[in-house]
Amino acid sequence: MFTKVKFAGALVALVCIVVGPMTNRASAVSVEVAKKCNALAAKAFPPRVTGNPAAGSAKGSGRAMQEYFNKCVANGGNMDAEPPNRAK
Repeated sequence: MFTKVKFAGALVALVCIVVGPMTNRASAVSVEVAKKCNALAAKAFPPRVTGNPAAGSAKGSGRAMQEYFNKCVANGGNMDAEPPNRAK
């Protein structure tokens, strides 16, 4: 019985060693930065129909809004005073 436990432990260790390097090590975004960037993105890309995010943005596309949010997160929530380039 003890050999089965040793084998199971060795198997778990082997799986951890194999899967460990495969994981993507992305840094976590703080809640404050995410909320600030979400608010800035909503301000820069207002919804076409108020209260209905499925209606799309009045200015720019979904990809432009995503890029703006990602840039904001990369800058730690500090964005330029200039409005983003918007695709029509």
